[in-house]
Amino acid sequence: MSSENRQIGQAIPINAGDIPVLVATEIPHEIRHGAIIGAFQSLRPGNSMVLVAPHNPLPLLDQLREVADLDVSYLQSGPVEWRLQLTKP
Repeated sequence: MSSENRQIGQAIPINAGDIPVLVATEIPHEIRHGAIIGAFQSLRPGNSMVLVAPHNPLPLLDQLREVADLDVSYLQSGPVEWRLQLTKP
């Protein structure tokens, strides 16, 4: 599915498990952290989402940890993009 045909923040299936993928750069900067935090909070315990970011999102992870427990696995660490699997325990 090309980005032209995809709604902003729409889940992109990345494997047979259809883990939702959120591409940070497709969310307006002014609401980006809030939208990502809201998406994570909507997950059921035991479920995951993949975040694609243009940099290592350490400030965002700090904000997430303030409001929720999460497990973070780096799937890709740069140099162009970072992919993190965020899991709600």
